[in-house]
Amino acid sequence: MNQHIYIVEDDPNIRDIVKAYLIKEGYQVTMMETAEDAWENAKKQQPNMWILDIMLPGMDGYELCKKIRARSEVPIIIISAKDEEVDKILGLELGSDDYLTKPFSPRELVARVKRLFKRLENSPMVQKKTNTVEIDDLKMDQAARQVFWRDQEIDVTTKEFDMLEIFAKRPNRAFAREELLSLVWGEDYFGSDRAVDDLVKRLRKKLEGLPVETVWGYGYRLHIDEEQS
Repeated sequence: MNQHIYIVEDDPNIRDIVKAYLIKEGYQVTMMETAEDAWENAKKQQPNMWILDIMLPGMDGYELCKKIRARSEVPIIIISAKDEEVDKILGLELGSDDYLTKPFSPRELVARVKRLFKRLENSPMVQKKTNTVEIDDLKMDQAARQVFWRDQEIDVTTKEFDMLEIFAKRPNRAFAREELLSLVWGEDYFGSDRAVDDLVKRLRKKLEGLPVETVWGYGYRLHIDEEQS
């Protein structure tokens, strides 16, 4: 087991306990006290999973979660003393994959880590060979930047390919329009989020039947029935 987990937590007792349990299960663990340190480390080496506390000195866990998700699809688990539903919803909307309320059992955290890794391994998105993504009727060659829909090659633009790739790598995850703007057009883009709507419209037209669903008032997701995948 070579998964490397970054844990950002300013409580030394929680850090030590969580680290001990995860190392016992065979994970490689790096501990950090601040979001700023974690972000600098991530620029040098990306982990296989993040575990983030929310209440951190300086940049909080929500902001770090948002920054991570703008650049990477790595799994994120949020741990927090905040147990209000609105806090959990905010964490999930910012891109976290799970939310655990303090106080928690270290065994439960380990179980959630294992479950999340297993869920990703069993995702309907299958990478059968390097640079190839297949999910239901969609096939993408990332190296050649080719798209095949129902065994027919479809001509797509650069941004159409980029957005489709984002959806295909994380099926059933809802992406906010602002997040898609950042991922496809870059963080320095200052145009309207209508550009996202237009791009989705073009993809739906070119790949007729592509199950990209509108999440009203939020954004879009590629809906895949996992039981039938």
